[in-house]
Amino acid sequence: MPATKLSSDKPVSDVILIGAGIMSATLGVLLKSLDPNLTISGYERLDAVAAESSDAWNNAGTGHSAFCELNYTPERPDGSIDISKAEKIAEQFELSKQFWASLVQEGPLPDPKSFIRTIPHMSFVWGAANVEYLRKRYNALLHSPLFKGMEFSDDPAQIAAWIPLVMDGRDPATPVAATRMAVGTDVNFGTLTRSLFNHLKGLPGVDFHLGHEIEDFRRKADGIWRLKIRNLASGESSIVRGRFVFIGAGGGSLPLLEKSGIPEANGFGGFPVSGQWLKCRNPAIIARHEAKVYGKPAVGSPPMSMPHLDSRHINGQKELLFGPYAGFSTKFLKKGSYTDLFRSIELGNIRPLLYAGARNLGLTRYLIGQVLQSPEDRTAALREYYPAADPADWQLEVAGQRVQVIKKDKKEGGVLEFGTEMVTAADGSIAALLGASPGASTAVAIMLDLVQKCFPDRAATSEWQARFRQLVPSFGQHLADSPGLTAAVREHSRGVLQLDA
Repeated sequence: MPATKLSSDKPVSDVILIGAGIMSATLGVLLKSLDPNLTISGYERLDAVAAESSDAWNNAGTGHSAFCELNYTPERPDGSIDISKAEKIAEQFELSKQFWASLVQEGPLPDPKSFIRTIPHMSFVWGAANVEYLRKRYNALLHSPLFKGMEFSDDPAQIAAWIPLVMDGRDPATPVAATRMAVGTDVNFGTLTRSLFNHLKGLPGVDFHLGHEIEDFRRKADGIWRLKIRNLASGESSIVRGRFVFIGAGGGSLPLLEKSGIPEANGFGGFPVSGQWLKCRNPAIIARHEAKVYGKPAVGSPPMSMPHLDSRHINGQKELLFGPYAGFSTKFLKKGSYTDLFRSIELGNIRPLLYAGARNLGLTRYLIGQVLQSPEDRTAALREYYPAADPADWQLEVAGQRVQVIKKDKKEGGVLEFGTEMVTAADGSIAALLGASPGASTAVAIMLDLVQKCFPDRAATSEWQARFRQLVPSFGQHLADSPGLTAAVREHSRGVLQLDA
């Protein structure tokens, strides 16, 4: 093996991006939009951009806007519906659309139809209790401008007109209900990520490297981070330097965060959850369904396992998926190592891991049940949403790998979080994104927060504040409190992104 180069003749980069997914792409483009003179270096372990969680086959692609995801609107003990999380996620997705629309207008994203399309988002339930829940959810959401236009029906004929597959062969005596948001979207985050990186790599002051793995990094007394990086093709290692480091490596972020040595990383752990899809291979069936239909998740299941019958457009072709079926693997990445989970365990996170595990035995039982499922079990789950499904029309495909965040908690000892978690050093010199859904859809909101936290002085300047508002017109305002602003920005994004009215 060639000797490691312990010094680097490359200048210090202003920003180092680790990982070639939607998060790094969004942050890189945002920072260069704010300051074209920033220098950025990027490193990805695989030989392709967006090959892990951002890839279309590994990502649900819903354009998570809380229109149809029922776990974002829990029922309170008194029977009322809490819509606060749904409003937050819906607003975050509107920020993403505004940012993408600005990039279309300015040139980095020349063809919006390559990555985003309009498709109805629907929730579907059966049984009297679930119908009543959906009705209450609908009535609660109608008070928010972010959900204006939502339709509700408990009429089987109307639901059959919206989603014929879901009603084919269904027992007419069973109560059913559905909600529909016609302005929902389907997003190919793989295509979007590749477009953003293609733009980013063409800008001055940017260099990007595939097939490079981060071996270690430390921050020296001068405040500069030194990263030891291995070229996987040549086997050579070298040192690169940066003032700010972003770890956006999906499931691989946790081990890298632990390598950083920052005290803020202490106590974080990860619980990996894998997934599978049933993919329809009958073009006639695919053509009959045009919606993203979400139901209620099974008791004890993780949010990423909410069942959905999902129309997708991937690589120019319409697809139909059902799932995901959850599973367990000790890998943190789809193309990771079975030792990932064990290597992530440290003295500082053993207690949170044990406490979180003890308090989530239902999830453990659920995952075991999913792993032990037979083809007949998977078909039975599909038939709850498509009663007339023929298993011969469907094939099993492996989906992406997710790592749910486990963090220490003074009261509980350790808690399992479903969602995304940004971990930053106190001085703002390094940040890592942990967790899963609805991450990709809310990437812009997350990166806007990161920039303000890690670059506070520059973010507060009039120049950056003005640029924030150019890129995201509703920046700094709450859409949920502003019906007029919500309607205006949604209509603007719709027009620029060439979405259906």
